[in-house]
Amino acid sequence: MTPKSGILLLVSCISAIACVGCVFELSSGNPELGENITNLILGFSIPLSIVSFVFAVKDARANSQ
Repeated sequence: MTPKSGILLLVSCISAIACVGCVFELSSGNPELGENITNLILGFSIPLSIVSFVFAVKDARANSQ
């Protein structure tokens, strides 16, 4: 594993945690940051977690051979 793939995995984990937190906040009915900001964070964190995970796996596979 390279530092690049490690950083990408870190970004993926943090954004996935943000996704879960936003879903819980929105399901509670009264998000602390407001509904618009929470939806914005959720909208950016879902693709960010997926893309950074895919790139981390590609980087790790490319450097393991």
